[in-house]
Amino acid sequence: MDLRKLRLDEQALGTFSEERDEYERDYSRIIQSPSFRRLQGKSQVFGAGTGDYYRTRLTHSLEVSQIAREVARRLGNQYPFLSLSHHPGLMLDPAVVECAALAHDLGHPPFGHKGEEVLDSLLSEEYGIKYEGNAQNFRILMFLEKRAGSGSGLDLTAAVLLAVNKYPFGLDEPGRLKGVYGTEWTEIEQLRNLWNMPVGCSTLEAQLMDLCDDIAYSTHDIEDGIRAGKIQMNRAFFEDSRLIDHLVQEIVDDKGNTGIGWEQVDIPAMVKRVLGSYFEQWEALYVSCDREPSRTRREMKARWVSNFAGKVGIIDDPDKDWKKVTFVNGDKQDIELLRTMEILKKLAWVTLIKDFRVQRLQIRSEIMIRRLWDSFKVPDYGRLLIPPDWIDNFEHHRSKWSWPRFVADYISGMTDAYAEKVYAELYASKSGSIYEVD
Repeated sequence: MDLRKLRLDEQALGTFSEERDEYERDYSRIIQSPSFRRLQGKSQVFGAGTGDYYRTRLTHSLEVSQIAREVARRLGNQYPFLSLSHHPGLMLDPAVVECAALAHDLGHPPFGHKGEEVLDSLLSEEYGIKYEGNAQNFRILMFLEKRAGSGSGLDLTAAVLLAVNKYPFGLDEPGRLKGVYGTEWTEIEQLRNLWNMPVGCSTLEAQLMDLCDDIAYSTHDIEDGIRAGKIQMNRAFFEDSRLIDHLVQEIVDDKGNTGIGWEQVDIPAMVKRVLGSYFEQWEALYVSCDREPSRTRREMKARWVSNFAGKVGIIDDPDKDWKKVTFVNGDKQDIELLRTMEILKKLAWVTLIKDFRVQRLQIRSEIMIRRLWDSFKVPDYGRLLIPPDWIDNFEHHRSKWSWPRFVADYISGMTDAYAEKVYAELYASKSGSIYEVD
């Protein structure tokens, strides 16, 4: 038995083209799923529909998958042990990493991280249960999405499911902020046990997908910020003490930003150095690109992606007795580059997410989600407002699907535009035709 190509619902195989590899079937199932299509209407940084230039969750996922596949191909040629198949978790198949990257954001609700924050707050405060985007990925992949004959969602291979699982924990464990809901964790844990995965360790494919997600975020979102004028390409902007102070504070306050030795460096000095170097590179490229901002912006993005992707490697992780995918310099982890990427991520966060206009949109989105929740949370009323196919599905699975979780599933599956449409039908003085198809 090939443990990597194992599926949880083997009897669902039925008829399929024998010419297709198992991971090609996974790829097809993901990109043809409604959840994947809906990513085109979900916010990345700017609200979906803000403009046809800016990235959505869909374009972000496509870009992460392209970076991840290319890096996986290079690493496969660079590290001979990857082809030895000694352990299913210590392999790097470009097709698996690509599938994982395409699926990694399916669980994000409308309106970006604000939507996730609000849903978690509502569920936690009122019912003592959690909502988390990464956990929702698995609820979608393993339960909510449907395909003929399968009781396991899209019924993806074990390799792809575990490559999506960058937080290999049950979310119900005390103190966990990231992980997998208990219902799906039981099956994920079974796969991990079959693979003999060390506790708390992710597969190399999951680690690579996660790192490439960070690469895309720290380069592509900055490109969008420059295009929107939120990141101003002039020296005064990059030397502004308020910007520097905000970046330093974000780094200090980020409790998940550990393991790269911030306590060993002068954080303000490094932030100034990285920002100064970034702007100097822009100035040089601006001249070489005939002072065309659009060309300069694209070239900056391409060079930083190439710089980060070219430094990805694999080292031993003695603390976990496992392998680590990270930036490398020689045979050691490149801590300096990891810190640099973190500073650029914080630059995108401070200038884009914390921009006052984006904050206005986020407050507006919070109001909409909370009022949608209030409309649906009482079953007697919610049943009258939620589409019949959703209600039928709930009745079929009500033994393992609580009403609050069902409402959270319904709201989180909405695109930004659909959430606004339903909100308008319920609360605005004027809405569209009642004969529009939901």
